[in-house]
Amino acid sequence: MAVLAGAVTRPFGLPEATVAVPAAGLVLATGAISLDHARAEAELLGPVVGFLAAVLVLAKLCDDEGLFRACGAWLARTSRGRPQRLLAANFLLASVITAVLSLDATVVLLTPVVFATVAHLGARPKPHVYACAHLSNTASLLLPVSNLTNLLAFTASGLSFPRFALLMGPAWTVAVAAEYLVFRRFFADDLKDGSPGRSKAGTKAEAGEGGAEGAGVETGAEAEPVDMPVFALATVACTLAGFVVASALGVEPAWAAFAGALVLAGRALMRGRTTPLTVARATSLPFLAFVLALGIVVRAVVDNGLSDALGHLVPHSATLPALLGVAVLAAALANLINNLPAVLVLLPLAAPAGPGPILAVLLGVNIGPNLTYAGSLATLLWRRIVHRHAHTVDLGEFTRLGLLTVPATLIPAVAALWVSLGVFGT
Repeated sequence: MAVLAGAVTRPFGLPEATVAVPAAGLVLATGAISLDHARAEAELLGPVVGFLAAVLVLAKLCDDEGLFRACGAWLARTSRGRPQRLLAANFLLASVITAVLSLDATVVLLTPVVFATVAHLGARPKPHVYACAHLSNTASLLLPVSNLTNLLAFTASGLSFPRFALLMGPAWTVAVAAEYLVFRRFFADDLKDGSPGRSKAGTKAEAGEGGAEGAGVETGAEAEPVDMPVFALATVACTLAGFVVASALGVEPAWAAFAGALVLAGRALMRGRTTPLTVARATSLPFLAFVLALGIVVRAVVDNGLSDALGHLVPHSATLPALLGVAVLAAALANLINNLPAVLVLLPLAAPAGPGPILAVLLGVNIGPNLTYAGSLATLLWRRIVHRHAHTVDLGEFTRLGLLTVPATLIPAVAALWVSLGVFGT
């Protein structure tokens, strides 16, 4: 609980690892976890952490190449000044970015672009900014590389990269569509054509704040065309293909992500557009240390009774009621202890029943966090970025929206997964 509290509050702006690393040392020193179990947990998380570092660099370099500014220009052109069209385009764009470049890209890089775009259009920002938060969770279901939790589930499931995407594709589609319908209803007044928004000058001033996350995003929202960075797009496409090839060869996806990041970094370094220090900072080493330390602390909690306490609650079949039960339990646990610890706790309990329950856990820990701020680290990061843009987030409204979206997305997504398992098998 102290590690999670430190991650949520980040006292004095210190990184999440400030509490997590000493806590991991404490559970080792006191014998709460054996050295062998700690080593096994580090070996399990090592490839996942390596992948995360590579993807963070890849996303940052794509931003430097102008990919997200081009996305902002596309949003402005596609919406034609109509809030409902802007929401639909934002849902599509955020879903694709989350699936391909991971949820961190949507939260850190797309959210400031959305602020700048709604400022240019004079639209009300709330539905579009909230969409970035929700889709960073919900839309991360599709690929093993879309979320840190996915990589853990992917490793435990034994599925290939294409098989994972095939089984999760219907659930991803249904969940995003259901979320969109709820957003249309919940924000109906904000999405009316001609609804009075804040002044363009005021919102543009907000869009320009936010430090590094907001750098250069105003250009993406201008009316003038912005060239699409073809090289960056081609690199991302080749990286995705590399994930499929790596899976077929039994190679960790981190190597494909590393190759994509290396290509973009090499090009940027040769052109003088970045520095080795900037690339190193993009890996977010303190956050990587936090993930490793958190894994060790959670393993200690599991070893000391949590596994036994939850073991009888986890169904051990792939029937529809069983999958729904696993998903609901995972969603509840994610909101209590955050989604990353929740998946670390539940995967060993669900794994004996096969890939079906493992993927159901993933539905719960990815969709469930939309209910509370503390449900996922992505939501906490989104909240900080929103505050930097001088935009308030009402806790009551966020929770009411979550109470509507989570059941409306989780239940049909579980049903879609059950159908996928029946049609495609595992």
